Formats: sequence, structure tokens, C-alpha cells
Amino acid sequence: MSATAADRVREVSRPPRAGRGALVGGLATMVGSAASNQVGAAVGAHAFASIGPAGVVAVRQFVAAAVLLPVARPALRRFTWAQWWPTLLLGLVFATMNLSLYTAIDRIGLGLAVTLEFLGPLAVALAGSRTRLDLLCAAGAGLGVYLLVLPGPSSDYAGVALGLLAAACWAAYILLNRLLGARLPGLQGPAAATAVAAALNLPVAALLIGQGRLGGAGLGYAVGAGLLSSVVPYAADLIALRRVPPRFFGVLMSVHPVLAALAGLVILDQVPHPHEWIGIAVVVTANALAVAAANARPGPGAGGRARRLLRAGKTLT
Repeated sequence: MSATAADRVREVSRPPRAGRGALVGGLATMVGSAASNQVGAAVGAHAFASIGPAGVVAVRQFVAAAVLLPVARPALRRFTWAQWWPTLLLGLVFATMNLSLYTAIDRIGLGLAVTLEFLGPLAVALAGSRTRLDLLCAAGAGLGVYLLVLPGPSSDYAGVALGLLAAACWAAYILLNRLLGARLPGLQGPAAATAVAAALNLPVAALLIGQGRLGGAGLGYAVGAGLLSSVVPYAADLIALRRVPPRFFGVLMSVHPVLAALAGLVILDQVPHPHEWIGIAVVVTANALAVAAANARPGPGAGGRARRLLRAGKTLT
């Protein structure tokens, strides 16, 4: 974690290593990264009773900022307004995305919340497309959500709405990160935005400290969530980016909802209903087909879209 931002950029942009062993290792690293991300979310849920979702989000943002700022070393004093406004907006998106997701996890469970959030990058992948396959994927995603929720009198519509808000924030993150990537080198934009998000969470931390609640097991679980959901995936994805061809990135992101459901089952004793498993499978399949179709199309941006989808994962937030 002591490399400079330029070193990180070269590491990410270097062509993937050839060889079957490197590919298998890269794929395994990506799956491990996704598993760490979702296990971290499940671990963080254990802190809800003591510090609440907002407290977990605050600690996780502090951990992410502590990792990214020394690595990227953003030159904040040299930022122009054209660089600052998307950075500030991205910081607000970070804070809103994580708070809405963790509150949704508290209300409707990890598997359902993460699957709903996953609609964000899927929407970006499908945006502007008019092919029959993409329209079919969009319809399939809608069917998957319906099967997941099965609306009825007992449905937690507030929790579902928070999951969808997290999805909208994830889509906004992809678009803003793309903009910042054109205006700032390396990881300076996301690092500065993470610092903004951490600053927005300072009042939450101050309130918890004043109440004597930011400590003990709750703090330990929250720090664990930050390490497992930010630090470990960040390092793992840098390794995977050197070994895995871009066409695999977005497809392999589809494992996140499945791993979230499994983490919720094993760690939180959240047993998904059969209709929820079916809904997760439908949403995952729709995303995999959409990304695979995007990579199969001719054009300079085909492989880049999959790469952006991977880097738009929650590894930085």
C-alpha cells in the first residue's frame, strides 16, 4: 500500500498476464474480493445494535479514507472548480450510497439489499441500448426484482426503496467516476471524494463518541467491515486487473448478490425464501448477459465498459 498513485495507474493499465494459471488465479482473486466485500457487510451488520447503520458507515468511510489518501495523495490545493464539483458530488454519493445500503440491510436483509443495489450498474450497462437482448435483460431484471420482493401488505417498502436508492447512487458513482477519471490522474478523484464522505460522517462519529457508544465490539465490527469491504477488495482487484481480460470483469461482478445472500445466511442467519433465490438468479443472469453482450459488440468502448464496471465496485467506498 506504499506505492505512489502513478505506480497504481501503471499497475491497473498494464495488460493482463497471459497464461491459464494467471487467468485462473485472477478469477479466484476476483471471487475472493467479492466474498470479502460481502462478508465485510455481514460483519458490519453485527454492529447495528450498538452504533447503528450510520455509525458503521462512518467508521467504514474513515477506514477507506485512511487507505486511499496515502496511496493516491491527491493535490487538493491544486484542484480547480471543474475538478472540485464532481469530487464533492461524488463524496455525497459515497455517503448516501453506503448509508442507504446499510440501512436497507438492517431492514430487509443482506441478500435482498445488495441485489437491489446491483440494479445500478446494470442500468448503466443497459442505458441507451435498443438491442433485443438488452431489452430482454432489462425485462428480466424487472421480473427478478418482482420475484425478490413479491409486493404485499407485509413488504418493507421503505427497505426496498433504500435499496433502490443505493442502486441509483451506484449508477451515479459510475458516471461521476468516469468524469473524474478524465479530469484527475489516477485515483486522486475517488480518494478526495472518500475524504469528503468521511468529513460528512464526522458529526455521526462525534454524536456516538458523546454518547459513549463508539467503542467496544461495535467499533471492532465496524472496523472489520471497513477492512474486509474496502482494504482487502482494493488490493485484490489491483491484482486481478493484471491477470483477467476485461471481458470477464462485469460478468464476474454478478457473483456479488449470490455471495451476499450466502454471507447473510451463514453469518447473520438470514435464510432467503425460495422466491428470493429465484429473483437473485434472474437478476444475476440478466446482468451477466448484458455485460457479455456489451463486450461482444464491436467498438473501442466494449472492453472498457466491463473494466469500468469492475472498478465501480464497492472496493473504494
